[in-house]
Amino acid sequence: MKFGIFYEHQLPRPWNEGDELKLFQDALDQVELADRLGIDHAWEVEHHFLEEYSHSSAPEVFLAACSQRTKHIRLGHGIVLMPPGYNHPARVAERIATLDLVSNGRVEFGTGESSALLELGGYRVPVEKKREMWRESVEQCLNMMVMNPYPGFKGQYFEMPCRNVVPKPVQKPHPPVWVACSNRETIKLAARLGIGALTFAFVDTAEAKHWVDDYYRILKEECVPIGHAVNANIAMVTGFSVHKDHDEALKRGLDGFRFFGYALGHHYIFGEHKPGRTDIWKNFEAARDHLPANPGTAGMGTPDEMRAHLRNFAQAGVDQVAFIQQGGRNRHEHICEALELFGRDIMGEFKEKEAERQARKAAELAPFIEQAFARKEKMRALADDEIPNVVALGRQIAQAAPDPKAEESARRFAEAGAVPLSDPLANRKG
Repeated sequence: MKFGIFYEHQLPRPWNEGDELKLFQDALDQVELADRLGIDHAWEVEHHFLEEYSHSSAPEVFLAACSQRTKHIRLGHGIVLMPPGYNHPARVAERIATLDLVSNGRVEFGTGESSALLELGGYRVPVEKKREMWRESVEQCLNMMVMNPYPGFKGQYFEMPCRNVVPKPVQKPHPPVWVACSNRETIKLAARLGIGALTFAFVDTAEAKHWVDDYYRILKEECVPIGHAVNANIAMVTGFSVHKDHDEALKRGLDGFRFFGYALGHHYIFGEHKPGRTDIWKNFEAARDHLPANPGTAGMGTPDEMRAHLRNFAQAGVDQVAFIQQGGRNRHEHICEALELFGRDIMGEFKEKEAERQARKAAELAPFIEQAFARKEKMRALADDEIPNVVALGRQIAQAAPDPKAEESARRFAEAGAVPLSDPLANRKG
C-alpha cells in the first residue's frame, strides 16, 4: 500500500499577522520531510472563499514550490476544480504539463466539480450542471495534453478553435487522472471512466472493502476510459496522529481532526456563512463536546494501533491511504514528529511488498484495460490540410489599412518571417 499526506491549509480564527505565511512555510517543510521519509504522495486541494477550512486557492503554486524542495514524492492535485467557470480546460492542461516538467514527471492529476455554494456561487457555476461540466472539461483537457494539434471543440459548456496546447507533459500520454469521490456512486463513476478514486469520505475498513470491490468489478466490466490511459487506484483518507503514548497521540491530533470535520460540515452541509465575519472556530468550540464520532479517528494512536488500522485498509484492497495531519490548530512540531515516527516504525511493513503487489495487479488488469480501450471512441485528429492558418493581428490590420505602403510592408515581412521594427501597430493603442 502507498501513503500520502493531504492538505487543505486550514487556518482557524482569530487570524494574526504572519499566520498564513507560517501555515504555508510549515506545510512546505512537512512535504520536504515526507519526501525524505519515503512517503509516496502529497495532495493539495483547490478551494475558494472557504475561510478557516481551506486557504488553498492556488494549489499549482504550492505544488510547484514543493517540486523544487523534493526529489521523489508524487505531487497530487487533490483536486483541480474543472467546471470552466473556475478553470478553462486549456489553462488546466498548460498548468498540469508545466508542473509535470518542473517536477520531472511527478504529477497526479486529480479532478473534481465542487459542491460548496460559496465557491460555486462565487464563480457562477450552476449547481445542476457542474457534473456535466466536469466531465466535458476533463475529457477535452486530456485530449489537449495528447493531441498535436488539438482539433478544437464546441460543446455544451465551452468551446475553442484548433490550437496546439503546449507544453506537453513528461508522463505519456498524460499524468494519472483521479476524481474526488465523497460517496459510493462517484466511486462507481470513476471505475466506469477508468480513473482513480480519490475518496474523501471517512469510512471504516469494512465499508472500504465494499467500495473497493465495486470499483474493480465495474472497471473490469464496464470501463470506457475518459482519457488516454487508465489509472486503476483507490485512495482513502484517514486522520493521523502517532505517538508512543496513546493519550498523547489523541491530545495532539484529535481536536484538529474534529475541527476539520466540523468546518467541512459548516461549508458543505449545515452552516450559514457571512464572508469575512463568521467565526467557525468559535462555533466549533461551542459544539465540540456534542460532535459525533468519526471513523477517521482510528488513524490516531500508538504505532501498533496505526499499524493495525492500516492493515485493515490493505486487506480491503485500498491502494493508498492519505493522512489528514494538518487540521485545526495541530502544531507543526507534532506533525513532523508523527511523520518521523510513522516513517521509522510503521511504513516499512507496507512498503516491503508494494512493487510485487503492483506488478501482480497490473498483470491481472491488463486484458480488461485492453477491452476498455476497444470500447472507447477517440477524438478524430485533423489532417494537415484541415488545420487552419491563423493570420497575425498586425498583418490583418495592415491589410485592412488604406495605406498601400503599410500593406506592402506587412506582406514583405510576413514572407520573410519577421516583424518590422516600425510595426504598423506601434503607434496604435489597444
